[in-house]
Amino acid sequence: MHIVNLLLPDFLLILFGALLIRVTKWGTPFWEGMEKMIYYILFPALLFYSTARSPIDFSKTGTFLQIALAACISGIVFGWFAKPLFKAKPMMFESGVQTAFRFNSYIALAIASRLGGPEGTSLMGLIIGFAVPLCNMAAVHALVKDKGGLLLELLKNPLLVATLSGVLFNLAGLHLPELASAFLSRLGNASIALGLIMVGAGLRMTGLHESKGIAAWFLTVKLLVVPAITYGLGIWAGLSQEQLTLVVMFAALPTASSCYVLAVRMGGNGPFTAFLISASTLLSMASLPLWLALLQ
Repeated sequence: MHIVNLLLPDFLLILFGALLIRVTKWGTPFWEGMEKMIYYILFPALLFYSTARSPIDFSKTGTFLQIALAACISGIVFGWFAKPLFKAKPMMFESGVQTAFRFNSYIALAIASRLGGPEGTSLMGLIIGFAVPLCNMAAVHALVKDKGGLLLELLKNPLLVATLSGVLFNLAGLHLPELASAFLSRLGNASIALGLIMVGAGLRMTGLHESKGIAAWFLTVKLLVVPAITYGLGIWAGLSQEQLTLVVMFAALPTASSCYVLAVRMGGNGPFTAFLISASTLLSMASLPLWLALLQ
C-alpha cells in the first residue's frame, strides 16, 4: 500500500492528462503553449530553486552522481547495440536509440519529491544537471548530420542552464531573498503537476507498423537493463538507502517526451519515436512500482 500511495497520484495525473486532451477542445495552440511555459519557465524555476538552496557536498554525492551517469552511459551503450542486431529502415534506429537512455524529468522530480522531500528533489536536480548534457549529446549525435551544431543545442537547453546556474549560485555561498524564494517555490510546485498532465496529453499509441524487434529492445534496455545495472553498481559502491533508491528510480524512469520533438526537428521518424515514448510511459506504471518494491 505504501508503494501505491507513493506512485499512484503521479500516474493518475498522467492518465488525467491523457483524458483531458481527448475530452476538451482547447486546440493545439493551448497545449503547445502550456508545454513551452513548463519547459522554458516553470521547470527551470524548480531546478534552479532546488539546486540553489540545498547544501551541496560533493564528498557525499560524488559516488551517487557517478553511478547516475554510469546509468546513462549503460543506456547509450546498450541502445547502440541495436544497430548491428536489428535491420531497421533509415532513421528508425537514429530516432529510437535516444529513448534507451533519455529520461522524463517531470516524473523524475515528482518521484524524488515524494521519496525524499526537498533533499530528494535537490539530489535529483543535480542528476538532471549532469545527465542532461550527456544524454542530449548522445541523442543529437545520433540524429544530427552537422556535428558542429551540438554545442549550440546544449547551450540552448533551459534545464541545463537552470541547473548549472543553481549549482554555481549555491557554491558561491549566495542565498535567495525570501521573496525570490517564495516566488520560485510556487513556480516549481506548479511545474510538477502540469508537467505530469502534459506527459499524459502527449501519449500516442500509433506509429509501430514495423521494427517491432528494435522497439522492444529499446524499451527493455530503458526499463529493465539500465536500472538493473544501476542497482548492482549502487550496492557495490555502498550507497545509502536513500541515494540507492533515488538513483535506481532515476535509471528506471520512462524516456523523455522531448525525444519526439528532437526526432521531428532533425528529420527523424516522429511516429515511431512517439510510440516508444508512450509505450515507455505506460509500461513504467508497472515497472516503477516493482523497482520501488525491490528497494524497500
